[in-house]
Amino acid sequence: MTDHETLRALADEGNETALDRLADLADARGDAEELSELLDEGSDRAGELLTRRAVAAKDLLELQRIADAGHDAAGDELERLLKE
Repeated sequence: MTDHETLRALADEGNETALDRLADLADARGDAEELSELLDEGSDRAGELLTRRAVAAKDLLELQRIADAGHDAAGDELERLLKE
């Protein structure tokens, strides 16, 4: 298993797979703050994971924030929930 520091270094060099792996690890730890940071860095995987969490919690404001950060699926889910 690759350690967090190595994944972070790879992600900092632009490796998207490492960024996705960091998102998976943060999700497994329940670390929403790190997921948000990874989303801000451009991680689509973090956006997917945060969107899933926000939908489960029906957190419309969080979905808007995620959509504003560039994850279009969060906007789609927000619209869907608003129409329910």
